[in-house]
Amino acid sequence: MKSFLAIILTALIPLSGLLTSCASMGASSTEPLLSAAGFHVKTPETSAQKAIYAELPPYKVQRGTHQGKVFYAYKNEKEGVAYVGGEAEYQKYQKLAVERSIARHQYEAAQMNQSLSYRWYGAYPGYYGRYY
Repeated sequence: MKSFLAIILTALIPLSGLLTSCASMGASSTEPLLSAAGFHVKTPETSAQKAIYAELPPYKVQRGTHQGKVFYAYKNEKEGVAYVGGEAEYQKYQKLAVERSIARHQYEAAQMNQSLSYRWYGAYPGYYGRYY
């Protein structure tokens, strides 16, 4: 099991950048991760903020700079808010996204194993009676 986890980690870490900017994750699964990573929810109030908000693509994490500082923003178009965080929050977000992906793959593998074991034992109806 440990080697299987190492293989998954090796395959997913280079792809973690793709996970974070992909719209396929969906707003409902991305926003809790952003909040857990320390991103702040901001409503654009000034005309400059509204202009920047209008330019952002919806439901994607975007990198930007302001006065030499790197920041990341995620636009929730439906709610009219943006999740904003710095480099540290973005790194934590990436880590959480990879951990969630690994957990999802482990859960799916466990479900497949359970399904296979039920089919295997179901092929031998008298099996349970003899040994239990």
